[in-house]
Amino acid sequence: MAAEMHAQGAVARRDLAVRAAVEQGLVGGADDAPPLVCLLDTAGIRASAAALTDAFAAALPPGTPVLHAFAVKACPLVPVLRLLADAGIGCEVAGPGELALARAAGVPAARTVLDSPAKTAAELREALALGVAVNADNLQELERLDALVGAGPARSPIGVRINPQTGAGAIGALSTATATSKFGIALRDPGARARLVRACLDRPWLTRLHVHSGSQGVPLPLIAEGVRDLHALAEEINAAAGRRQIDTLDIGGGLPVNFTSDEQDPTYAQYVGALREAVPALFDGGYGLVTEFGRSLLAKHGLVLARVEYTKSTGARPIALTHAGVQLATRTVYAPAQWPLRILPYDAKGAPKDGDPVAQDVAGPACFAGDLLATARELPPLAPGDLIGVPDTGAYFFTAHYGYNSLPRPAVHGFTVTPRAGVRFAEVRPAQSLAEIVAESGGPLRDALL
Repeated sequence: MAAEMHAQGAVARRDLAVRAAVEQGLVGGADDAPPLVCLLDTAGIRASAAALTDAFAAALPPGTPVLHAFAVKACPLVPVLRLLADAGIGCEVAGPGELALARAAGVPAARTVLDSPAKTAAELREALALGVAVNADNLQELERLDALVGAGPARSPIGVRINPQTGAGAIGALSTATATSKFGIALRDPGARARLVRACLDRPWLTRLHVHSGSQGVPLPLIAEGVRDLHALAEEINAAAGRRQIDTLDIGGGLPVNFTSDEQDPTYAQYVGALREAVPALFDGGYGLVTEFGRSLLAKHGLVLARVEYTKSTGARPIALTHAGVQLATRTVYAPAQWPLRILPYDAKGAPKDGDPVAQDVAGPACFAGDLLATARELPPLAPGDLIGVPDTGAYFFTAHYGYNSLPRPAVHGFTVTPRAGVRFAEVRPAQSLAEIVAESGGPLRDALL
């Protein structure tokens, strides 16, 4: 019931924001109004952060060290990272760019974790100097860290990532715990476990273990199996060391998101429940915990709003040509079966549009035939000047722009609904200008090859 009420509140805020975006000129059918805008629900983001922290706090003994670190790749926007930091969430970064974004947002080094399968020596050196936690991906990286850490204690907490090889979910390209995954040190290959235990015992400064067994399309029991294997390895290392060398377990993230409705399913409480069933000792307070959720914190709170520019019929199929396509929903366009998105129809004033549904394609602006957000989707007939809303796009969609056809990045605004049902917008990222596109494409160097 609580989840249903939460979804209803999010829908009400969304519809208010759409109408207000039209009224305030952020998007619309008029020639001088932008044809495309992206919105983020700040109340929804805060609610997701609270649901995550509350789920773990309810399951752990008081005082257990826990860091919830947002996976910056899911939404690399500095104001969003700042909002999450204010809600008690740190940052998980996968390279120097994301680390720079986290620092620009004011996230302390002590609340930042660096993960990447290809860290350079310079990146490791910077992280260690700052005190950022580091998870090594492989044995060669551990050898590189040997030289950087030296004989003394490291300023940064340092861990090593394992691949539990527990198997793939429904989307192979996103499954990180397969037998041949590029991530981490394999746990089930012949002799690998013994080599890993030895590598840890030889490095007293190695105090963490890391796993990331979840992702979109991976069921909760399979995610929990990877965490269970992580905990068992930590116990084995500590027993061999004769002390509590491993004191923190980074259990990653990857909670799947429901893209078929407004419901948050599964929830963080369900995730914690699955972990408690699979590895109850994880919650006895013996280990500090780190999580690295991304998509599940942001996806439900993003909305693309795009103007319908033209409509036509081809082969008896109605087609709505809009300004939202592959540049914003790259995964959906290239893998529609794995990344389907809902389409919400609105009229030119931003009101939800009714009418007898008609099967129609919703197409984007890019110059290739596959640029489709939806095919034969049953919607009220769309007309020029109408708007389409594309929900659940707050992570990995419009936050990671794809520059096909040099289509400009649209503006992103966060919105807050006031107690009197007014809507306040705050610019998160300005729309990209044509001059900026030219500059990024070598405009100032136009004679460089002559």
